[in-house]
Amino acid sequence: MTGKTAFETRYGFARNKVQLANWRENPFNRWSFQNLGELVPTARIAAASGASEAPAKDLGGLLNEKVAISGGTETVTGFLARSSTDALTIMKGGKLVGDWFAPHMDFGARHIVFSVSKSLTAIVAGILEGEGVFDPEAPVARYIPEAASSAYGDATARHVLDMTVSLDFEEAYLDPESAFARYRRATLWNPGGGSESLREFLLTLQRLAEPHGQTFRYRSPNSDLLGLLLERASGQRFTDLMRDKLWQPLGAVSEASVGVDMEGTARTAGGISVTPRDLARVGEMMRQGGMANGRRVVPQAWVEDTTSTGGSSDAWQRGTMVPLFPQGRYRNKWYQSGKPSGAYCGIGIHGQWLYVDPKAEVVIAKMSSQPEPVDDPLDIEIVAFFEGLTQLV
Repeated sequence: MTGKTAFETRYGFARNKVQLANWRENPFNRWSFQNLGELVPTARIAAASGASEAPAKDLGGLLNEKVAISGGTETVTGFLARSSTDALTIMKGGKLVGDWFAPHMDFGARHIVFSVSKSLTAIVAGILEGEGVFDPEAPVARYIPEAASSAYGDATARHVLDMTVSLDFEEAYLDPESAFARYRRATLWNPGGGSESLREFLLTLQRLAEPHGQTFRYRSPNSDLLGLLLERASGQRFTDLMRDKLWQPLGAVSEASVGVDMEGTARTAGGISVTPRDLARVGEMMRQGGMANGRRVVPQAWVEDTTSTGGSSDAWQRGTMVPLFPQGRYRNKWYQSGKPSGAYCGIGIHGQWLYVDPKAEVVIAKMSSQPEPVDDPLDIEIVAFFEGLTQLV
């Protein structure tokens, strides 16, 4: 047999070129972000039985419309390509506007959402809080006694939820010798894992001198610790919690999945994969104040606190993400934009977004395979793109 395989023709490389050492790199991420389970262990999160998805709906003429970005204008299609978009789903007033998919992604495929996983995990925390199972003001050590000698020993669950733990850790995504690389090994995301579990790694982390609660510090281990907190508080595995408390009550149509470590601990900071439609359903549920299909999923007070009233402006201003949302805040692992629209969002590396504009009644789910894990100038453009889209739909 000669010539390219069907796989090579579609993705531009052979399947055997995608390995644990390079799966997050371009161009391999165009395939791996949709197929996490072929690279790392994953656990299922079942959808409601008997659910079926409506057919794909083209965005039509919207793709040729222009939006204002960086002092100029750009077509929707052009920006989707430039920002390495794999999928886009838009809802308006609770109804589907349409979907767009890159040639290498099929309708109905799951895609890893990286740190939007944090936002999903926090919703589960909000549900358990409403049930009286989980107390966000409780000390971490109440639920995880063995954390007493770590950075979390004098932290509360609220500090964990709002990323105000004074944690001595840097998100050094590209440094193979960093503590972050060790973290990735513990999650089985990098070669060389299997000697230290995620739980064991988290319990070695130490704190900075500054008191907890003062500064917004984006540190992913906090969100994996949140998964452990929820498991200890409830006595259930995270996969079962998400299925029973969020995924099935939401009316999610497709099965989700989450990466797990050597002990089966879920990578709640960044390992969840879902379809674009189901991610948009999460955004719509938040827009509806915690309701989905006439059923209360999350307490309304928790949604309001998360998306509009809670969070510390001072802590945000002391952090490093102020350029993205100059008047923003961070609450329960969701970003408040601080803009007149009241927009809020979940964000993941490599271009994953769940963006909700309550004033325009618009929800946008964007999944991507950007070459760089973090691209701050592009993120600012993406926000402008979303703002433009809300005016067009």
